[in-house]
Amino acid sequence: MPDDSPTRTRPVAFAIFLIVAGALGLLAAFELSIEKILTLSNPDYVPNCNVGVLVGCSVNLASDQGSVFGFPNPFIGLMAWPVVITIAVALLAGAAFARWFWIGFNVGVTGALVFVGWLIAQSIYVLDVLCPWCMLTWSVTIPVFWAVTLYNLREGHIPASARVREFAGRLFSWIPVITVVCYAIVILLAQAQMNAIPRVLIDLQNLF
Repeated sequence: MPDDSPTRTRPVAFAIFLIVAGALGLLAAFELSIEKILTLSNPDYVPNCNVGVLVGCSVNLASDQGSVFGFPNPFIGLMAWPVVITIAVALLAGAAFARWFWIGFNVGVTGALVFVGWLIAQSIYVLDVLCPWCMLTWSVTIPVFWAVTLYNLREGHIPASARVREFAGRLFSWIPVITVVCYAIVILLAQAQMNAIPRVLIDLQNLF
């Protein structure tokens, strides 16, 4: 029998973006988790992500900031990023979620952004080191927050006026630009506090 149910427009590009971002975030969480476990099993182990004085993950993994909730922060990513990927795959399959689900998802990505913002500040202003895999997590969390929030506003999942929904729809296509601006702000803060760019170049030069 033919399917007479109404056809929904699947947000293919949005879903694919979430899959790619989720996969990158999961990769970073997995690599950091492995490095943490290897470090705990062998105190003399030097993580592969240690590039130089400024770029490395040993300091972050060993710090209190690296285990905010009493266990390594990367374990959060191992649990959270598969959720993002699963939601994206479900969207590709044509799934429709209730408003409360989308609001809950938005609360989750907002919490992730706040946590990442705090970790960025700790890395720049307290630990004075940039962790490569941490930076990958930061780089995907920021656009995921903007994409999910603007999508929810545009689609009316978050209660908002028609003007706000229209504005969110326009901003949605500008997410790459918004993301680059956010990256630039982080880079400027790191450069101002840590003199990061010359030190990173020196670390990379020594590496090769």
